[in-house]
Amino acid sequence: MVPPIRPDEHGRPPEERATLLRRGVHLELLTIGWMVVEAAVGITVGWLASSIALLAFGLDSVIELISGSVLFYRLRAEAGGVGEAAIKDLERRALRVVGVTFLLLAAYALYESLMILLGPELPQPSYGGVALALAALIAMPLIGLAKRRVGIKLGSQALVADAKETFVCAYLSFTLLLGLGLNTLFGWWWADPVAALAMVPFLIREGWEAIAEAREGG
Repeated sequence: MVPPIRPDEHGRPPEERATLLRRGVHLELLTIGWMVVEAAVGITVGWLASSIALLAFGLDSVIELISGSVLFYRLRAEAGGVGEAAIKDLERRALRVVGVTFLLLAAYALYESLMILLGPELPQPSYGGVALALAALIAMPLIGLAKRRVGIKLGSQALVADAKETFVCAYLSFTLLLGLGLNTLFGWWWADPVAALAMVPFLIREGWEAIAEAREGG
């Protein structure tokens, strides 16, 4: 027999918490589906156009796919009646996954951007990349806001951190759109790696914050 879902610290009845958990699961499923498409398109188009900004964006989508999968499992586990200690452990693991993958992406974006700025191979214009960045810029803030609201109501630091990562995707899509647009419209090839470099400080900060939150929750 599945144990009942516990009331939260705000005194919400179990039925309301169950509704929030289902909403969170659906949002993570939406995130997973979107990121599968975004990663495939971003990496493929980025490789064809030799665009480090597009490749970094596609790899960020892989990171969000991993994060979304971890959060999906965490929310499903609580909805299934997993105990509070196990839920806290899942929260810490999810935060660590988010943090480490942020830092790995930052290192990749920094290395490849410098290689392009100092090397002979130039990124090519990419209308497909522009369309991808524009679609993400519209969708990601909406999904991020919805996840943040649910995460706050559930008291889930991991879900709030995952929402923050979705907002990062929106930020990355803006810098990507700017870099690709300048390259496509005006032939400013250097705008592409510069746009990727602009992502690095943000990625490092978010990575360290997620890891610190995971340690504090230990």
